[in-house]
Amino acid sequence: MADSKKKWGDNAKGKFYVDDQCIDCDACRSEAPDNFTRNDEHGYSYVFKQPSTPEEITRAQAALEACPVEAIGKDGE
Repeated sequence: MADSKKKWGDNAKGKFYVDDQCIDCDACRSEAPDNFTRNDEHGYSYVFKQPSTPEEITRAQAALEACPVEAIGKDGE
């Protein structure tokens, strides 16, 4: 389960985030490319844009569910 206290600083402020458990598997970027991207220098994903439409929210939720290490949370600020 993702921990909001361990989320990457790159995450856009808001509900969805990626924490330090990310293994850079590309699942979230595949499910919600309009909201998740990769930090190329350090090899992890993060939320660069919070979902703002019903479709983006659905896709971000699908990304959360697809994450094999549960590094995506939706209890952020």
